[in-house]
Amino acid sequence: MARVEITLPDHWLFHTELSVRVGDLNYGGHLGNDALLRLAHEARVRFLQSYGYSELDVEGLGLIMADAAVIYRAEAFQGDHLCFALALGEISRSSFELLYHVTRTSDDREVARLKTGMVFFDYAARQICRTPPAFVARLAPAHEGMAT
Repeated sequence: MARVEITLPDHWLFHTELSVRVGDLNYGGHLGNDALLRLAHEARVRFLQSYGYSELDVEGLGLIMADAAVIYRAEAFQGDHLCFALALGEISRSSFELLYHVTRTSDDREVARLKTGMVFFDYAARQICRTPPAFVARLAPAHEGMAT
């Protein structure tokens, strides 16, 4: 079986810390896969807010998550503090990739890598839209010039 690969970038645009809560645990007593996606969602919302955006307003358009890929590297447990580093991946005609690197702060152990495909969407017209040039102008230079 071919394994999912997510290559980490050299530059991160944003970092935030989130804690693993009891409700995030699965039957195995560690962070569940559904909870990891919820935490990534929170990290994405915080990332967008840091640029003055929301998932319903990025240069006047909304966002829809079209796909997600996750690579698990280590378990995380209740009370663990996780650092989510976010960066832009490929920006295309109507979408962009958002990359996430999740590490446990207590030992800097890599917990997971994620990639989500975010599509620009006009909720009023119910249609996919082109990537706003202002979004690219605002985030791409920071993405290219930011140090890790």
